[in-house]
Amino acid sequence: MRLSEEDIILTVDAPYPARKIVRQAVEVLKAGGVIAYPTDTTYGLGCDIFNKEAIERVYRLKKMTKQKPLSFVCSDLKDIARYAQVSNYAYQVMRKLLPGAYTFVLLATKMVPKMMLTKRKTVGIRVPNNDICLSLVAELGHPIISTSAQVEDEEILSNPTDIERKFGHGLDLIIDNGPLVSQPSSMIDLTSDTPVILREGIGDTSMFR
Repeated sequence: MRLSEEDIILTVDAPYPARKIVRQAVEVLKAGGVIAYPTDTTYGLGCDIFNKEAIERVYRLKKMTKQKPLSFVCSDLKDIARYAQVSNYAYQVMRKLLPGAYTFVLLATKMVPKMMLTKRKTVGIRVPNNDICLSLVAELGHPIISTSAQVEDEEILSNPTDIERKFGHGLDLIIDNGPLVSQPSSMIDLTSDTPVILREGIGDTSMFR
């Protein structure tokens, strides 16, 4: 569901998105579209996690192999529990740090589509501290893909104009919230009670050392 060329970028001036823009973006997602949207770290490329064709489009845009799993955004801790197995330890950690600049790796539940899983049956889940993407998830009613706006091994794009130039041919909508940082979230494996730092990013990892 691609908008017209002149409407592909929708600008949000405030941290709190206009209801109209959220609904418009969700209609695109429901129709199998792929969008770029702001998070509390980088701009993300996203789609409905239950739309196989849209997920395959994201892989093609990023020039990624399907052996590299994609993370997704949940709306809150309760939502996470539908898609991942959350131990008491993991719950306490996420309760303290979310919403925030973290991706937590957890064992998946049967709710997660098979193409989203690693060989270990794990998933990467985010709850960003950003009202725009959380509003998208809440309005859609289930998670959306969360992967940085970059082609594999290239620089993360932090400006919507650059994102349109690089990915515009493959995107149906870009939500412009101004320039963002070009550093990803910190990724922490919480599949056991011994956390493992998989990636150093914006989120403070000192508590896991």
